[in-house]
Amino acid sequence: MIKAIFFDINGTLIDIWTVESDDTVYRVTANFLDYYGVSVAPGELKTLYFELNRAQRCRSGEAFPEFDVVRLFETVIDDAAHTSGRAGRRGGKRLAGIAALVFRAASRFKLVPYPGVKAVLDALKKTYRMAAVSDGQTVWAGPELRSTGLAGYFEETVISGACGFRKPDPRMYELALRKMRLSPREVIFVGNDMYRDIYGAKSIGMKTVFFRSNQGDQSDRGAAPDYVIERFEDLPRAVDFLDRAEQDLPLAEGPG
Repeated sequence: MIKAIFFDINGTLIDIWTVESDDTVYRVTANFLDYYGVSVAPGELKTLYFELNRAQRCRSGEAFPEFDVVRLFETVIDDAAHTSGRAGRRGGKRLAGIAALVFRAASRFKLVPYPGVKAVLDALKKTYRMAAVSDGQTVWAGPELRSTGLAGYFEETVISGACGFRKPDPRMYELALRKMRLSPREVIFVGNDMYRDIYGAKSIGMKTVFFRSNQGDQSDRGAAPDYVIERFEDLPRAVDFLDRAEQDLPLAEGPG
């Protein structure tokens, strides 16, 4: 019997568009840091962002490494303080967290739930427990869930930035299962990426629904989803089909 539904966030629940290559992002973030005595040129900040991101991942030793954006900006702030001799700015974790938010805000062009998401979640929460298991940064994920009105739906939220590794690492799904005291057979995972979501969730025995949104890897990655939807509004039908199949009840219709 299906007891819970786990969701990916960006690209599945939220239609988001960010551009981290835009020079404006680094000018705005550098200007913000300058108000707090952290002097770093926009071009230098852009170079540091990608270099430190890559260095964190390389040092992690994980098969699917994740970076920590707050720690990245802590490094930027500490290095700038060391260069300028303003030692008082060193270890500015709070400032680093705010800088990470400014960076995200400057890079963001779109942030809205997909059509039908809230209505579907309202309907599903009457029967099923729900959790979010998603790649991303914790400092961004919480505010963005609140901004889109989705934060209150999830019993647990597992974000890769807090783990140090990303999907399809099975530990992402297993952490949510442990927190909610569920077995994989009791959960349906809904995602928009064939590899990170569908392959990852199926590798530990979850049923899966693939939402063919405007984002994510849609190519065959070695694990076929149990159900495919083209519109988020079709998710309740998919859940009902998979729940009935799990309980060996008569099926109203196939997955299409």
